[in-house]
Amino acid sequence: MSAEKTLFQKIADREIPGEFEYEDELCMAIRDIDPKAPTHILVIPKKPIPRVGDALADDKELLGHLLLTAGQVAQKLNLEKGFRITINNGPDGGEAVPHLHVHLLGGRQMSWPPG
Repeated sequence: MSAEKTLFQKIADREIPGEFEYEDELCMAIRDIDPKAPTHILVIPKKPIPRVGDALADDKELLGHLLLTAGQVAQKLNLEKGFRITINNGPDGGEAVPHLHVHLLGGRQMSWPPG
């Protein structure tokens, strides 16, 4: 893995600003700077895992924590009509930042199939 910090590590370290909705010792939830829905939150582990396909068995509790956190943030933001959770993996999967993150999208009707 590259020694250079990812954008999300810089936000976690407060080197660049982010609009935080939630933070704990394992992860943070920030507003996406280029939202694809009225509510677009990124739930990001503080541990720098490049993508979900690179996660290890030791990461299973962290991965579960990310999903539970996304659900809690959705509830906090009153997304009771529904929301979508996505994880992009690799360039063909839409990955823009090589640091695992969960997209929480809501506030409008989602279409299927996506993308």
